[in-house]
Amino acid sequence: MTDKLSDKDKKDWENFLENSEKIEIKDEVHDEKFNMNIEKSIDLHGYTLDNANTKIHSFILDCFEKKVNRINIITGKGLRSKNTNDPYQSKDLSILKYSIPNFIKNNNELMDKIFKIDEDAANSPSKGNFEIVLKKNE
Repeated sequence: MTDKLSDKDKKDWENFLENSEKIEIKDEVHDEKFNMNIEKSIDLHGYTLDNANTKIHSFILDCFEKKVNRINIITGKGLRSKNTNDPYQSKDLSILKYSIPNFIKNNNELMDKIFKIDEDAANSPSKGNFEIVLKKNE
């Protein structure tokens, strides 16, 4: 096979072998670019209101620190919520679907890290999840 190589190709190969310069590892560069678009998801089905608020608070802060770009928050639609049995409970805010976006919007620490909340999905009766786009953590 080396018989088919030109003298220039042989010389280039010898120079390559003798050269001590490091070669760029393209896979690592690709991984860095890939990590720029990290998405995470959290499912809050079965959480109480207080536990869900605590969980989402720590989850958003953790995602921001890990440079996650998007978060998908699954709350459920609230169709099986028993809140209508209690006249002293808010019909909307006792359901995670409505209370979690409200909790996030009223928390300045979280809002400082959030670029956008998908309000349409959060308010849609047909969706049980919504997305948050986080600011860049640099």
